[in-house]
Amino acid sequence: MLIKMLKSKIHRATVTEANLDYEGSISIDESLINAAKLQPYEKVHVLDITNGNRVETYVIKAPAGSKAICINGAAAHLIKPKDTIIILSYCSIEHTVQHTPVIVKVNHKNEIID
Repeated sequence: MLIKMLKSKIHRATVTEANLDYEGSISIDESLINAAKLQPYEKVHVLDITNGNRVETYVIKAPAGSKAICINGAAAHLIKPKDTIIILSYCSIEHTVQHTPVIVKVNHKNEIID
């Protein structure tokens, strides 16, 4: 039996930009993408700690070292610059397999702290 498990999480990132006119997605600093073992175009959930909104979207790369977390498209109505968010990805794993998710904690400047 397969079960859904947390694959990776970027915890308490700060939104740096919201771009309503983009087709949709979340742009994430490539360094954070790599640290969290995310893939470009991978589906993610974005949980807004500031206001409680939750959206599903997909990952696109922002330049490495930019510290960018940009909400694009319609989600820009729900998640604003300076909001604190959690970015989650999931995987399906055989229930008998041991699994530990990748957790990337960042500070308010989107710098990795743990």
